[in-house]
Amino acid sequence: MAEIYSYSQQMGITAMGGILAWLFIVQAVLIGTILLAGNFYLWSGMSRTEGSERYKGLIKVIAFVLVVSFLIWVTPHTLILSASEISLLGGSHHHILGPLGIMPAKNIAVNLMLIATFLSFQLYRRSDKVATVRWAPLGNALLIGVYVAAVVNIIFLGVYYGYFTNTVYKVGSSVAQVSTTLIVIVAGLVIDTLMFRNAKRLPSHWGRIPDRAQYALFALPIAFTWLMALMGYVRSSVKTHWHVYTVMKDNSPDNFIPTIGYAGNMITLVTVLFLLCVLFMFWVANLSGSRQAKPDATAGGEA
Repeated sequence: MAEIYSYSQQMGITAMGGILAWLFIVQAVLIGTILLAGNFYLWSGMSRTEGSERYKGLIKVIAFVLVVSFLIWVTPHTLILSASEISLLGGSHHHILGPLGIMPAKNIAVNLMLIATFLSFQLYRRSDKVATVRWAPLGNALLIGVYVAAVVNIIFLGVYYGYFTNTVYKVGSSVAQVSTTLIVIVAGLVIDTLMFRNAKRLPSHWGRIPDRAQYALFALPIAFTWLMALMGYVRSSVKTHWHVYTVMKDNSPDNFIPTIGYAGNMITLVTVLFLLCVLFMFWVANLSGSRQAKPDATAGGEA
């Protein structure tokens, strides 16, 4: 979106401030579903190891950050209200929740969700290991410092450049926020790889994972497929009546943007068809593992 705004502010406003803006709320719901389901599956997978007990308290903190960030991310900026509702509300924007509906707050929320998800992944990798290197306490302290500095930087960039500067800096700060998130991921992988080299392994008990974790795992391809189809519609629609925006106009008689309702029905249909294809492949693969009973030669001879 930063690239789109740098190319044309009008194109960016059409995507995130015009008719397509509500689709980004749906996008937030779907990505939030992916992150929540992914985290839940990681936490459930940790239950099979004996070393996961030490991280239970931290998992509660991660869950709190995920839920609060998700609620901020799905908060709309404007609502479709009647005249009486607007008068009761005192305007088209809520006086408390209104600031959470614009992109700076959502950029903070989504980056915190990504960092929290990576932390869950780190805990999952660590749950069956105990570091044996002498500098393990220093490595953990360094990693905590990276996380704290990243969270402070992401919040500062979102609040200061998002609410107290003009739009140019508001969009540019989102790039710095994503860069901060990537630094946390790279630093976490490097430190963990070095710290847990030749680590002591803790016993794992396969089969302990609860059945509901499989539902979370199945929710991932559903939300992901739906999300990709939805954003494909946004990508095509944001060009409006241009092949290449402001460069090559689409003058064909069939040029139109499908309504959001029609697009939603088609996206859902495509998602269902895709999942049916996946289930069909699983069914065919399962057939190869089942053997048919051999024919009874005696019974055939008597016949």
